[in-house]
Amino acid sequence: MTDQARLNLLGMTRPQLADFFAQRGEKPFRAVQVLKWMHQRGCGDFEQMSDLAKSARAWLAEAAEIRAPEVVLEQSAADGTRKWLLRLDDGNCIETVFIPEEGRGTLCVSSQVGCALGCSFCSTARQGFNRNLTAAEIIGQLQVARQRLQPSEGQSRVVTNVVLMGMGEPLLNFDAVAAAVSLMLEDHAYGLSRRRVTVSTVGVVPGIDRLRETEPVALALSLHAVDDALRDQLVPLNRKYPLDQVLAACRRYVGRGGHHDRITMEYVLLEGVNDSPDQARALARRLRDVPCKINLIPFNPYPGSPYRRPGEAAIARFRDILVQAGYTTITRRPRGDDIDAACGQLVGRVAERARRGPSAGGERVPSGTAA
Repeated sequence: MTDQARLNLLGMTRPQLADFFAQRGEKPFRAVQVLKWMHQRGCGDFEQMSDLAKSARAWLAEAAEIRAPEVVLEQSAADGTRKWLLRLDDGNCIETVFIPEEGRGTLCVSSQVGCALGCSFCSTARQGFNRNLTAAEIIGQLQVARQRLQPSEGQSRVVTNVVLMGMGEPLLNFDAVAAAVSLMLEDHAYGLSRRRVTVSTVGVVPGIDRLRETEPVALALSLHAVDDALRDQLVPLNRKYPLDQVLAACRRYVGRGGHHDRITMEYVLLEGVNDSPDQARALARRLRDVPCKINLIPFNPYPGSPYRRPGEAAIARFRDILVQAGYTTITRRPRGDDIDAACGQLVGRVAERARRGPSAGGERVPSGTAA
């Protein structure tokens, strides 16, 4: 059997693996064994899986493989941030970033090659969209990071949190993202809690509702504006799902109960665009019935961008207004901006087919965005 015909098991969930083995006359518990070898021990060689029968190892070697994306470049920033450029089978590249902090380590993973949504302040959007990532390509980013980051003495794990905030809109690649998230939560794989896995969206309302019912992990909304007129310019998908609909979906998400008591609102501060005191007060009013905390992200410049980062005084004034209104508000300082690893700076490489248009998730870019 050729390499092209072998099935990559890396992105398969426990039920999918159990079914895979059952179809070949194997007991379902083989799925747990292989999950542990793949994800907890980082083993990609069936021959080394010593608790599998030799016959099982033999047919697995012919029928399947365990393969993560290839690391073609690794960069380290002065603040300890690490970034990997990963090459996929079709020649496209994606970027994955690890951000170390005291007491935690956050991995920012990509869900698509490029992005179809055209947010005007994001460098990823400028390169267009090629395709969705597979579940193996998404979870493979976590495997690569785990293999390349060594725990310190007394540290059980380096990656404690995962955020799907890299290249792409996760909820337009729902099935693959849900499978990867399931593996992140799986006790026999990575064993992360739901509160330590965050899916970020610009406001794909059907996807928010679907996530609530299937994998209710932490949710972050890329908000960036308090009215539809400005948000239409910054986040073109707002023309399809305006703010009232998006915030209603956020309220439904929190209302599910049992997992999360608030949404994280991401707000990129753009000088002279959305950073005035009046806009801060309007934001406080707009979110008054949405349980949330607010992350303020001063804009991270990139070549050719029409936007600028606000001054420190403007950032502090905006934050203070929200704090005084009773919101937990954090100003996220740039991490890894000396290696273009900060929020909004991820680029990767999109092959020839790159263009904005219908994504594999079925959503079309609203009219008025670049073609």
